[in-house]
Amino acid sequence: MLRMEVDEAVGLVEQGKLKLYELEKALGDANKAVEARRRFLERRLGLELKAIGSTVIDFNKVVGRNIENPIGAVQIPVGVAGPIKVEGEYAKGLFYVPLATTEGALVASVNRGMKLVTESGGARARVFRDGMARAPLFKLPSLIDAVDFVRWVQEHFEEIKRAAESTTRHGRLKEVQPFIVGDNVWLRFVFSTGDAMGMNMATIASEAAAKYIEEHYPKARLVALSGNMCVDKKPNAVNFLMGRGKTVVAEALIGRALLEGMGVTPEAVHEVNVRKNLLGSALAHSYGFNAHFANIITAIFLATGQDAAQVVESSMGITWTEARPEGLYISVYLPSLEVGTVGGGTGLPTQREALAMMGVAGSGDPPGTNALKFAEIVAAAVLAGELNLIVALARNELAKAHQALGRAK
Repeated sequence: MLRMEVDEAVGLVEQGKLKLYELEKALGDANKAVEARRRFLERRLGLELKAIGSTVIDFNKVVGRNIENPIGAVQIPVGVAGPIKVEGEYAKGLFYVPLATTEGALVASVNRGMKLVTESGGARARVFRDGMARAPLFKLPSLIDAVDFVRWVQEHFEEIKRAAESTTRHGRLKEVQPFIVGDNVWLRFVFSTGDAMGMNMATIASEAAAKYIEEHYPKARLVALSGNMCVDKKPNAVNFLMGRGKTVVAEALIGRALLEGMGVTPEAVHEVNVRKNLLGSALAHSYGFNAHFANIITAIFLATGQDAAQVVESSMGITWTEARPEGLYISVYLPSLEVGTVGGGTGLPTQREALAMMGVAGSGDPPGTNALKFAEIVAAAVLAGELNLIVALARNELAKAHQALGRAK
């Protein structure tokens, strides 16, 4: 079948004879479809989309995987912070961290925090829980049936596990966490997912497990493959307490002399953290007892092709400080950091380069180690960003920094 040219395709769209989503099939080339879609919009809207059309992406590689109805790409400035010294189980050494942001002062802030951390011996980081969750919701005839159903699931875990793992090479079902409300049962399946963030992997595997359950326990009816107890892209207590993705802690001891050289004491910085991050957050009933985890995590997510909407739960967490004779102890706790180095947007050309800067692009050897290394680096970067912001608040220089770096000249 002969393929039409871009101009002909645009004309057919304008005549209503061809839908925008049909352009890839009509032209046989996703890059041509992008051009045709963009030309149609330019004519219809009476404007030029030249900047959106300027991209290094080959859309034949991403349509059907990362995007539908593409017209180009949006560019975000990428800065680099570092190096930061990380002493993790997987991340060891000095790292430069890419940050994609439009917020002036953010990269400078993280960079100064990294300098303080590195000059104080570096950040120690550990991932102590790792599992991506998906929670199908089942309806049972009664509470009695619901309780019996949960007991049956626990007794048949191995069979359910085999059904789930039949869909994946790297995914492994680690546990099933049940929740009952009346005749409703949520089964929160928790998977190890290798170097992938793993949400899609967990979803597909959970579907296979749910199908097996319905076939072998007919009283249970699947209501929704995702029952909102997973919990994905919503602030929540479940992930804060039980984790989703990587649960990571990073810590450092910042020398007293370093802080006093900046005109602050460990005691003053600690007071800001307690009164702002802990008491202020408690008063606000916040899910984040921290200064700005979301700033650093969003910037890293955008730079490295993570699912940006998962910043919601990935930025929950706690900043803890103690004033000690030798300096300021500071740690960050991230219970639900959802990151991966394969899949999703990690294969896009600029995002893959950003991951490569940290030595975590693609699959690790053995599989899973790159994602764990990446999580430790992210936690260390968050630690640096938190440290600098609470130091800046203790020095009363927050507004001055934004005035100098975050406003149009």
